[in-house]
Amino acid sequence: MRVVIASRIYRPEPSAASLFLGSVADAMLADGHEVEVLTARPLPGLGDGSHGERVRTFPVLRDKSGYVRGYVQYMSFDLPLAFRLLFTRRPAAVFVEPPPTTGAVVRVICALRRIPYVYDAADIWSDAAGHATSSGVVVRILRTIERFAMRGATEMVTISQGVIDRTRELGVHSPMTVTGFGADTSVFTYSDDVVERTFIYAGTYTGLHGAEILIEAFAQFTATHPGHRLRFIGNGTGQESMRARATELGIDGAVEFAASVDAADLRPQLARSLASLATLHPDGGYEYAFTSKIYSSLATGCPVIFAGPGPTNLFISEAPRHVPVGVAVQYDASAIAQAMRDVADRPLQPAQRRSIAEWTAATHSMNAVARRVTQVIAGVVRKQRDAT
Repeated sequence: MRVVIASRIYRPEPSAASLFLGSVADAMLADGHEVEVLTARPLPGLGDGSHGERVRTFPVLRDKSGYVRGYVQYMSFDLPLAFRLLFTRRPAAVFVEPPPTTGAVVRVICALRRIPYVYDAADIWSDAAGHATSSGVVVRILRTIERFAMRGATEMVTISQGVIDRTRELGVHSPMTVTGFGADTSVFTYSDDVVERTFIYAGTYTGLHGAEILIEAFAQFTATHPGHRLRFIGNGTGQESMRARATELGIDGAVEFAASVDAADLRPQLARSLASLATLHPDGGYEYAFTSKIYSSLATGCPVIFAGPGPTNLFISEAPRHVPVGVAVQYDASAIAQAMRDVADRPLQPAQRRSIAEWTAATHSMNAVARRVTQVIAGVVRKQRDAT
């Protein structure tokens, strides 16, 4: 079959979505299918992310940090996408990545051309927007667009049952399959690096994530354990206030803010860290979300300290006891600080870190997830052919 992937972001740009979509393309190519990707032109110097699929790019607007993020930026991708999808050679199916505006465009064009599409509902964007803006109008508009995009999908895929439950609450009843999420274990692998006195938070940090609590926790931790470092790798709307708070607490010399890096550059930093950090604000209306970036950390053998509610907390708490994947605590600075002390006082040995990486590769690889997504897409195509 011939499948089109429509997404504003794709490899080689560093992001979880890029890794995921690239893995889906790889899985389809391995099955002998033809894949065409309609995406944004990557930043200069990143190279070509194709592994055999045809990648067709188009220039888009980006924010000051270089991301396609924001309504104007999304529309600079979505409007040309409508014409690109309208005139591309007819595929058997389209696989579309949010934002919902992209999903809405795909629904309209696929309806005109009678093409089934699969929507990747990894999370609920309108819920996230409700935490990021005080405008009820913006949230209502986005909610309407998101429902429209989801309701038109022949099938949806997601990472957890919590997202399915939330979509049903929103009145969306399109068929939905939990395919999970995982690490790109071709990149994130174990190595015998010397572990440094560093904690890493890798990824986006916004009010929804509540990563600012890590500044408070690290200040408490360094009061008893000086000489450690806290490194944020990525981008976030709260960076300036977090920098200011670190200065107020007198720990700015031990807190670093670094730009996003690709997976190959992130892997050794995780491998050398005492633990990675992840947070989810308990009052953001997003408690059902799963913090999927923890898989990349675990695949390198780096344990995770997670603070917050929801399925990530449950996942870490229920992991096999013989695999020391880390600790899940309440969203509380003192609890996080104590978890840091425990890790610093009793760092994992190489054999323990290797066991984490091996367990993650066996049970939570991106390849396995991509295979499940490919099966969903193939099932949609079969149903469409049977119906005609």
